[in-house]
Amino acid sequence: MNAFKAFKAQVPVAWSPNLYITLVRGMPGTRKLHRRTLEALRLRKCNRTVMRWNTPTVRGMLQQVKRLVVVETEEMYNARKENLAKHRALRPPLVVSHAPAPAPTPAAAPVAGSA
Repeated sequence: MNAFKAFKAQVPVAWSPNLYITLVRGMPGTRKLHRRTLEALRLRKCNRTVMRWNTPTVRGMLQQVKRLVVVETEEMYNARKENLAKHRALRPPLVVSHAPAPAPTPAAAPVAGSA
């Protein structure tokens, strides 16, 4: 599955004071400048999320490494986490009975010679 599909917006995008940034592509093979930018954002491992203020400085850093990260607003992040929690919630157990099914009772059939 494509890493970006896991982080699709589940709610309308609205302005947010905080940005949730997730590293979805690995750092090996990237430019040194991009690795330093990810280091400055404190993104060290894949699929880790950090929260940063929505400032022009941070947005400029994100523009530099946009192919390596996914950016979500607070609303989007909360909706995704809620959906994930719902998916992982305990479900009632599935009960399977291996006892033979009861035989159907014969219906009262009319007797052929009694009319």
